[in-house]
Amino acid sequence: MQEGDDDVPVNKQTSFNGRLNQYFHTSKHISNNIAATVTQGIILPSEPKRKPESTSSSDPSNNDESHSEPTSKRRRKGVPNPLRPTRVTRSQSDTSSPVTTQRESQSPITQPSADSSPPRPRSRRRPPSSRTSTPTPPTSSTDSLLRDTIPPNLTLLLVGVNPGVMTGVTGYAYAHPSNLFWKLLHSSGITTIRHPPSDTYRLPELYNVGNTNIVERPTRDASMLSKAEMDAGVPVLEAKVASQRPEAVCLVGKSIWEAVWRVRRGRAIRKEEFRYGWQDESENMGQTDGWKGAPVFVATTTSGLAAGMTMAQKEAVWNELGKWVVSRREAMKTQDGLDLNLTQ
Repeated sequence: MQEGDDDVPVNKQTSFNGRLNQYFHTSKHISNNIAATVTQGIILPSEPKRKPESTSSSDPSNNDESHSEPTSKRRRKGVPNPLRPTRVTRSQSDTSSPVTTQRESQSPITQPSADSSPPRPRSRRRPPSSRTSTPTPPTSSTDSLLRDTIPPNLTLLLVGVNPGVMTGVTGYAYAHPSNLFWKLLHSSGITTIRHPPSDTYRLPELYNVGNTNIVERPTRDASMLSKAEMDAGVPVLEAKVASQRPEAVCLVGKSIWEAVWRVRRGRAIRKEEFRYGWQDESENMGQTDGWKGAPVFVATTTSGLAAGMTMAQKEAVWNELGKWVVSRREAMKTQDGLDLNLTQ
């Protein structure tokens, strides 16, 4: 059987219209060898480049081969060379050879680490601000809002050491909640009810009781005052008593009587010389030529910071003063009744 013109045998050069075409069947083992070579990391020396032969040959029998040489090179351009190492780069397209895909699949995938992120700037913590700000303590006597309540002819004049911080800010005597002043006034009978500090300026009209201090400068604690400040307030207090002439004077705190003693005698009072309660008549305050002065009663401090005495001991001292005040109030009512009957 004869072969037709259209039948093209494998690996046979055939001329069509003066042009040569070659058909090659590349064996599969070539690609497998390439993959094995690249996978094992063996790099073979590249094939030396051959100098292209001249297309103009004098031998007429070589015309067909000379014309088919460029076509052969163009066709072989897409076929991988088993002797040439394959470069694996990330710039290759997705349609790369199976060797490249296998090489890329074996390379470890580097994931971004949490430590590689840039550090965040630390924010400065602001100190927590309280909405209710504490009032600034007064620094001079003019900053205290507390005023004396000393009308003439009081039954009792209460003398404190100096205003506290809250008293200086509010203007009410013994305004701190821990102070026992208003509680002791009520328990002793000096007042009929327990008044709030805001009733400071009502005491004269309600009970004929007034209030003042030996030092006007407000402090957190009376111990912050110097002896010089205390001693300087004694003549001022004496002048107030002599001017307004109260029936009795109550010194609210031992330190006040100690200052009076230092000013009068020039020395500190000894332990056996001190006592709470009524003092001798010779110790009356505000004495003048026409007036014998007001008797002095030394009471305990009412500050919540003082822990030298128990509450029962303090109440015992204040109850003695309260009995006298109640008796004087009853006597005044009786006298007012007699005066009313005489006028009728």
